[in-house]
Amino acid sequence: MFSSRIFSVPTMENTTPLKLLYLLLVLSIITISSMSEVMKTYIVHMDKSAMPSPFSSHHDWYLSTLSSLSSPDGISPSHLYTYNHVLHGFSAVLSQSHLHQLEEFPGHLETFPETFGTIHTTHSPKFLGLDKNSSSWPGGNFGEDMIIGILDTGIWPESDSFQDKGMAPVPERWRGACESGVEFNSSLCNRKLIGARSFSKGLKQRGLNISTPNDYDSPRDFFGHGTHTSSTAAGSPVGDADYFGYAKGTATGIAPKARLAMYKVLFYNDTYESAASDTLAGMDQAIADGVDLMSLSLGFLETTFEQNPIAVGAFAAMEKGIFVSCSAGNSGPHGYTIFNGAPWITTIGAGTIDRDYAADVSLDNGKLKIRGKSVYPEDLEISQVPIYFGHGNRSKELCQDFAIDPKDAKGKILFCDFSGGIQASEVERVGAAGAVFSTDSGVFLEPEDFYFPFVAVTPKDGDLMKNYIIHSKNPVVDIKFQITVLGNKPAPQVAWFSSRGPNRRAPMILKPDVLAPGVDILAAWPPNRGFAPIGGGGDYDDYDYLLTDYALLSGTSMASPHSVGVAALLKSAHPDWSPAAIRSALMTTAYLLDNTKGLIKDMTTGVAGTPLDFGAGHINPNMAMDPGLIYDVEAQDYVNFLCGLNYTSKQIKIIIRRSNFSCDQANLDLNYPSFMVLLNNTNTTRYTFKRALTNVDNTNSVYHASVKQPSGMRVSVQPSVISFAGMYSKAEFNMTVEINLGDVSLQRDYIGNFGYLTWWEVNGTHVVRSPIVAAVASIIRT
Repeated sequence: MFSSRIFSVPTMENTTPLKLLYLLLVLSIITISSMSEVMKTYIVHMDKSAMPSPFSSHHDWYLSTLSSLSSPDGISPSHLYTYNHVLHGFSAVLSQSHLHQLEEFPGHLETFPETFGTIHTTHSPKFLGLDKNSSSWPGGNFGEDMIIGILDTGIWPESDSFQDKGMAPVPERWRGACESGVEFNSSLCNRKLIGARSFSKGLKQRGLNISTPNDYDSPRDFFGHGTHTSSTAAGSPVGDADYFGYAKGTATGIAPKARLAMYKVLFYNDTYESAASDTLAGMDQAIADGVDLMSLSLGFLETTFEQNPIAVGAFAAMEKGIFVSCSAGNSGPHGYTIFNGAPWITTIGAGTIDRDYAADVSLDNGKLKIRGKSVYPEDLEISQVPIYFGHGNRSKELCQDFAIDPKDAKGKILFCDFSGGIQASEVERVGAAGAVFSTDSGVFLEPEDFYFPFVAVTPKDGDLMKNYIIHSKNPVVDIKFQITVLGNKPAPQVAWFSSRGPNRRAPMILKPDVLAPGVDILAAWPPNRGFAPIGGGGDYDDYDYLLTDYALLSGTSMASPHSVGVAALLKSAHPDWSPAAIRSALMTTAYLLDNTKGLIKDMTTGVAGTPLDFGAGHINPNMAMDPGLIYDVEAQDYVNFLCGLNYTSKQIKIIIRRSNFSCDQANLDLNYPSFMVLLNNTNTTRYTFKRALTNVDNTNSVYHASVKQPSGMRVSVQPSVISFAGMYSKAEFNMTVEINLGDVSLQRDYIGNFGYLTWWEVNGTHVVRSPIVAAVASIIRT
């Protein structure tokens, strides 16, 4: 509530003439409403330059403005946050009457109602090629003294992943703090976890009561998601980490010497949502505290950029030189599902790694051995247990509900020819000891699906098992769980859930930018938070949940912290690089081939993916450390881009927080490391791109262009040879792309065709590659 000291009506004795004039103006625009109104949270954008001179700060101006609003029903407005960096304005709880009054105030730009976002929910450093002796780890000083701000569900500070052994003192430039709260003391921070704050005012206004045992009203993590993402990005090395015997080894973050600051903006409710007002407050504080990088594994409904809290906050961060990585969303595998698609955000899709989890199935005294997928979390060894298959009755073969007589199957292992994945209910109903499923959906199964002794085998291996069972009088089976498989092929693949492009709000920018590990990632977990379901009963509420210090999670939520960890390595090695330079290095050095030497596949279809699935490719930290050339983008370029999108002056002012700008240079052709040609109701088009490259290698160099162009695409580059006179020298080129698909119908998910522009260093090693994509896309402007 407002204090009487701040919000009392000024008297004649303490009111200057200017303040009195302002007060009279305020009173003149107040309208009286006779009906009680619903109070809602709003984010209010103000024109900073319109602040009356008597006020010493914008905060005081906002509070005075709120206190002057008439409240006919007796319920005064409530101030939540004042924003100093991400936007000029504040958030408050207002009635409709308050809102109408506020809209008439001098300096008011726009007011948006509260919105809510959701989370997009080890071996991966090795999969990325990180080695302590020769890689971007030593090259990037292991991310030493880079400060990564994580906006998530909080953190479990006692985890070994956040121990600070051997770390230097906290950098003097750090302005953050470690807040105390429920079951969280400021002393829990150290030289690794150097900041922890919590933002929940907006969510509480929705009626959420944040209290144990449902969550902690403090930076402490209840759900586990924030602990997992934080340790993925910058966790300290922890030996002998595992998930119930799977994935044994040393768990370490991508930038193990970087510092962490947690900004808790997600709290428990039905969907783990974050209020826009809280997210903006977290980003605002992270900028004020002095983070170098941010990672957000959450997203809000895609709107125009001025209404999207992450897009607004990320623009301010970018202007401060802060790299912002965001998850692309888990709404795949279809097109037009991208979240966090603003061009000043690095948007990360999720891919698989070459590690999988298995069980070995043995029949006929070991003569038939089959390896299937399983993540059953107990050290169980099944030996010589009868196996049941309802041969001759298709319903029984499929293990359909109520098809099998419990007298025939109780205590046995069921063999189910069920292509849809796992048919658990019938297994539990008949009292079976476990089941083997012959299914082509095994790759889509998650660890929690294996709460019972289940194994998923391929249909090909399933046919071998069926043949043995059918021709054996008393078939028995042996099963050994807790097997970790390394070198699994093909990898990486685009995860089925990873959101795809084009981006609805700015389709001329290819999104996602890159792919990073995001499937079954091992990272830290709260030890008091049950994770692995075990047992049965047909309902998750009936299961027991096993505790673990490290958990396997999947999602683009896991991919973003991989990206920000790599970015921390790059920024540590190249502290003068802009956020756009870091993104460019990640994109132009990304790889396209999996470990079978084929183009990265879409795991949903099993065929080669496209840049709408994986962006420029899969991140390659070692190559990104030394990209040779970069495509840089300055803040003004983004302003020109917004002008090119036909954003209004008000919309642009909200994003960039100033009014002194011009749209004279409006331009949709951003200096981006990828190229998108839009096809709108046509199979033919022509577009010329203009780009500038910056040399970030400390030598004179020459590059020549080569183009990989598919049928229906013609590309010309002028000039085709460019030269650079040392570090930071620049060269410009034009690239004209002509598309003629003829009568060919467009491929799946809006893709027309795609090729690549590659700049090869003459007598050197640098290779700078960018995708060229033709796709069906139109701009959604509302």
